Amino acid sequence: MKRSTFLVLGRQTQWPLLAVLLLIGRGGDVVTAATPVGWPAFQGPLGSGRAALAFHDLGEQSIAWQVSLPGRGLSTPVVIGDQVIVTCSGGPQQDRLSIVCLDAATGNQQWERQLWATGRTMCHNKTSVAAPTPCSDGERIYALFSSNDLVCLDRSGDLVWLRGITADYPNVSNSLGMSSSLVVTEGVVVAQVENDSESYALGLDALTGENRWRLDRPKAANWTSPTVLAQGIVGLQSKTGVDAVRVADGTSVWQYDGGASTIPSSCRLGQLLFVPSHGLTALSLADSEGGKPKQLWQSSRLSPGTPSPVAAGETVFTISRGDVLTAGKITDGERRWQLRLKGPFSATPVVLGERLLAVSETGLAQLIGFTESDAEVVGTLDLKDEVLASPAVGKDGVFLRSNSTLWKLTSPESVLASSTDR
Repeated sequence: MKRSTFLVLGRQTQWPLLAVLLLIGRGGDVVTAATPVGWPAFQGPLGSGRAALAFHDLGEQSIAWQVSLPGRGLSTPVVIGDQVIVTCSGGPQQDRLSIVCLDAATGNQQWERQLWATGRTMCHNKTSVAAPTPCSDGERIYALFSSNDLVCLDRSGDLVWLRGITADYPNVSNSLGMSSSLVVTEGVVVAQVENDSESYALGLDALTGENRWRLDRPKAANWTSPTVLAQGIVGLQSKTGVDAVRVADGTSVWQYDGGASTIPSSCRLGQLLFVPSHGLTALSLADSEGGKPKQLWQSSRLSPGTPSPVAAGETVFTISRGDVLTAGKITDGERRWQLRLKGPFSATPVVLGERLLAVSETGLAQLIGFTESDAEVVGTLDLKDEVLASPAVGKDGVFLRSNSTLWKLTSPESVLASSTDR
């Protein structure tokens, strides 16, 4: 691995500057029942966008706290036990990168780490260098920025390792900015760094940051994120379809070659994978035909716009480019109902019990109550700020961020649900 350089701007603990990799412990990487992980990645702990929290109403009274952030960002917050972690980018060139940890109950800052970007920071005005969502295995936090800087911290904010990936792969970038989020499974952090130049995916050792493997990927700008399909297997979505790979060595498990979107990502509900392909395509991970997952159905009526699909129980939900929320049956893709919302939308919604929370780009949070046959907006909250980041969910509330603010929303009757997805 080539030598990379990071300059630390501000810290509360001393970080050695002489090494690219700093290993501070070789703890276990298996998430157990005692590991305090709440919302460890973009699509939550289940990969479905569903949370084990029932949220009943929404209004001004729902704001538990709000805090100012030190920079811009589209990344979803990560919730680990009583900690909320969010990434930001600041400065005229968005080259000051921040990782901020807050107390989930109070919003008080526990620590902040700042670093200089080592790669390109150019991106569209609408997005940010802090677009990719970080991830966690319950012990460590892995944060990737559009500048292809990847840092690993422990939960105290101390540096474990860092990589300036541009030093190893100098041609990686796209003019609109990178936004693919991270996942971690079986001790491997998976990063999709796909573009129209030097396009690849990396499997990185979670303890050291060193490459376990590198895969060439289709040369095209791609903003989708990896999906954990099973323990030790991830799905990589691109314009050609979805490739399932083993994180241990990067070898192929199967391929779905029907093409797929390069903006909304796939969503997994148990043994079902919903791919933004030909509208929406459902694949059975439990059944295979000729080494490929069995295709159950395709539906043009469930085609997602920018937000990724989410799923819970017997229903998959999508938000179209026309701001229409559609619910479909997971068994056959038949439409259950449709509801026009006030958009436009970039953020992926979350399912909260028998409610769905969708937040528009203008900051209008809309809580939708639904049954199998109907849906209606049961509460709204205007945050009066641009919100492009998807929500994260903790044990007693929902966390939303804009370019300037992080909010915690609660519902007086919110309770953790005991049911689990298929």
